[in-house]
Parts: sequence; structure tokens; C-alpha cells
Amino acid sequence: MRKMGIKTGDRVVGYLPNGIHAVEAMLAAASIGAIWSSTSVDFGVNGVLDRFSQIQPKLIFSVAAVVYNGKTHDHIEKLTSVVKGLPDLQKVVVIPYALSKQEVDLSKIPNSVFIEDFLATGRGEAGQFPQLEFEQLPFSHPLFIMYSSGTTGAPKCMVHSAGGTLIQHLKEHVLHGNMSSSDVIIYYTTTGWMMWNWLVSALAVGATVVLYDGSPLMPTPNILWDLTDQLGITIFGTGAKWLSVLQERNLKPMETHSFQSLHTILSTGSPLKPQSYDYVFECIKRNVLLGSISGGTDIVSCFMGQNPTVPVYRGEIQTRNLGMAVEAWGFDGKAVWGESGELVCLKPMPCQPTHFWNDENGSKYLKAYFSTFPGVWAHGDYCKINPKTGGIVMLGRSDGTLNPNGVRFGSSEIYNIVEAFEEVSDSLCVPQYNSDGEERVILFLKMAPGKPFSPDLVSKIKGAIRKALSARHVPALLLETKDIPYTISGKKVEVAVKQVIAGREVSQRGAFSNPDSLDLYKNIPELQNF
Repeated sequence: MRKMGIKTGDRVVGYLPNGIHAVEAMLAAASIGAIWSSTSVDFGVNGVLDRFSQIQPKLIFSVAAVVYNGKTHDHIEKLTSVVKGLPDLQKVVVIPYALSKQEVDLSKIPNSVFIEDFLATGRGEAGQFPQLEFEQLPFSHPLFIMYSSGTTGAPKCMVHSAGGTLIQHLKEHVLHGNMSSSDVIIYYTTTGWMMWNWLVSALAVGATVVLYDGSPLMPTPNILWDLTDQLGITIFGTGAKWLSVLQERNLKPMETHSFQSLHTILSTGSPLKPQSYDYVFECIKRNVLLGSISGGTDIVSCFMGQNPTVPVYRGEIQTRNLGMAVEAWGFDGKAVWGESGELVCLKPMPCQPTHFWNDENGSKYLKAYFSTFPGVWAHGDYCKINPKTGGIVMLGRSDGTLNPNGVRFGSSEIYNIVEAFEEVSDSLCVPQYNSDGEERVILFLKMAPGKPFSPDLVSKIKGAIRKALSARHVPALLLETKDIPYTISGKKVEVAVKQVIAGREVSQRGAFSNPDSLDLYKNIPELQNF
């Protein structure tokens, strides 16, 4: 990187699977003071460019092919399109990954080179690699650029500091997680999720990190449990949805695996439903710490999580984390206990972003976190804090962000694709929650005059979303609507529709230019029994 001219503050990005190359590239970039940012290989071209084009990277690492469900998929076509959209790139480093070099044609990608040839350029005249030198930089020097979901336009680019990220992750790993250098941790994640950054920080404890790429259900639904016994994994992390899937399939790993090494199971991405607590203790392991943890990309860490010194209560996150002044507030800006409120943090934390990229006067930053309650961080989640146990129940997003199964994205990412269909005049994308806190995405379509709503159109739109973003961005249901609510100032109102489909009344109807449209979303048959 130094040889090609990468300097402190330059952006180095990865469009990579969760593997050793991603970790190596990130650590190398960090060591010279460059800023690392990554997206997962399952992101489509639009999703990648919405993020990377804002930060003008000089260097990108990617792969020639990816593997999922046991099948190899070409990645060069997507990579070629991404590179075309990033004019500041000086070098494209390609890892053959699932292919041999002979099977990969780099001729259509300018300034591209295979990883081994790129590494060879760093050798000295005698063929030796140079001595490692770590750039000495301030605590607040940028380490990562992470991305918001893009609810109201392009994703916001959140800059996280090296010192703030490291001290926060060490606190969570060592104090909350009881982690030591003898631990072996796996977290099922992609490089596009903050849990990847969090996982890699376990290296700072001296722990062993297991990187897993591919489906967690192939070749068998027990693949991750097999690895747990084979590798002596002690801390096992996953999304709440995966545990639900295992429960639905009636898998009982306790009967087929020893789990002698395993002391902690972590879950995040979405609320862990109460019956999943039962499932873990009855079917996986009885004497294990089950830690439901919750935070966000905005802090690249957790507000609340596991605590080895207090009990686990069914359906609750154990504790508010050390140094995180978290409360639930009502609309009046007063703390509420035992009832739903806005998750707020009253005091500064080292893990909050230092700033947003391309936010010269800080106005986007202030609006994102400090516009709900002046001077107090409002995170955009609803939660309830149990005054007796101190435990927390997460109740979903309080804004328009979508987060089905832990895949966090914004409605505007969906709108950008749907608007290309001439049959559709307008659309509205909202989450729906069931009593277990599970979320699914509903896409309402307002048809253009004379254009019918049809299964064929639904199929085309789903295909377009899958291609541009990923299969996990595809809404669970596409339904027709006759009208979409807007504010008087012309803003589409997702939050109000979310309230209506949840059975709640919207009181401030005077804020809408077409308030009667809200009634169209009441008691929709397809939305019952979720």
C-alpha cells in the first residue's frame, strides 16, 4: 500500500467475503493510518456505489468469485461495474478465491492486479518484505467508515475513530464477555455488518477468531455447531433469526454435539424472542451464558448486552453496558420505566462517530442523533427497561429504517429501484412487527393510471431488488394501495403507516396533505396473522 502511494487518511475499501483477506487488508490499512470501509459480496452494484462513491477510495480489494450454498458464483461482472463507478481508484486488487488465476480474466478491469502480484511489489530489491512500521496517530484518528441504511437518501458515512472503537470493543469483549487470550470466537456475519468489525477486535484480546463465509445452513443446518466442536469454539455469535430457524426445524444440537468448550452464545441483529431463550437452554446447552446484545452501526458496538455476573431473564437483554448512560424516554423527554420509550444515551461515549463524511458543518450529524432531544443522543430504537431486573426489551425502530433478520437498510434503497418501473407511480416501504418482535418488510405500490397490479409485475420488482441489492432486501409482501400519505411539506410518511398497520391511531392527522389515505392501511387482510 505504501509503495503505491497510500497515505494517512486515504480510503481503502473491501468488497469481500468474511475471510482472512478482509482482515489482513483492514489491519494493513489501519497500520498506515488509512481509513477502512467494507461491503459484503452479496450487495448489488447500486448498494456498493451508494456507499463507496461518497468516500472516493484509492484502493479496492475484491474477489473473482464467491461461494454460497455450495455453489460458486462469478463476481467479476459486479466488480467491473463497481470499478467503473469509482473514478478515484488507483488500484484494484483481486483475490481469485474460489477460482484459479487461470480461470480469471482481469482485462476489462483497469488498474487491476492479482493479490500475489500486488504483494510482490512491496518487496525490497533482495526480495525481502519491509519491516512493519505502525503509523503513530491521535486517539481520534479515523479507523472505519460505516454506513447508515439510507432511509432518506444516500447512506450517511459514519467515521469511527481508532481509539474509540478499540477501547469500546475491549470493554465489551473483556469486561462484558469475560474474554481472554484462550478464547475462540466465531460470529456469523458478513463484512457489510458492524459485527464483523466488532469480531475482528477480539484479536486485540489475543483471542482466536474464526471466520466463516457462506450459508449457515449448508451443507447441513448443523455446520456451525460442527465447527464449534471441531475448533473448540468458546464464544458463538449469530443472528436471532438463525436460532428461530433451527427451532422451527426442530434441531436439537445438544443430542448430537458435546459443546464442552462453549461458554457463551451471543445473539443480535433483531430481538431474541422469549421462546428462543427456552430453545437455547433446552436444546443447545443448559450451562451457557445466553447474551442478547444490542447497539448499532452508529456506535459500531453495543448499548446493552451480556453480563457474566447477573442472571439471564427470558426475553430480556441482561444489562445496560458499562459507561453507556442509557434510558428510555417518553415524548416529554422524561425517563419511563417498565414501558416503551425512545432509547437515549445521556452522556458522551468514545464509540460515537467523530463526524460524518461530507458533512462540513456537522448539521447531518446533529440531525441524526440530537434533533429529537437537544443535547441527548436518541438512537432511533424503542425499548423498555424492566425496573426490577434492570433488563431491557428492544421494541423495534422508531424511524423508517428497515431491519428484517438483522439486514439493516433504508426504504429509499427500495424506492430507487421501484421508481424505474413505469407501471408504478409511487411506493411505500414499511416494516411490520409480530408479537415476538420479528420484522418483515411490506412494499405498497400505487399503480400508474391504466396499469394493473399483477403477479408478473411483483415478480419483476422482486427480481430487480434482488439483483441491485441482495436477496435479503426483497420485501416479504408486495401489495397494491390506492394512495400514499404525504406531509404538507411533501414528505412521504412511512412512520405513520407503520403505526396504522400495527393497529395504532395516528393523532396528528393535520400534518398530512391527504390524511384520509391513512385509513387505506387499516385491517388489511394480508397483514393479519403475522
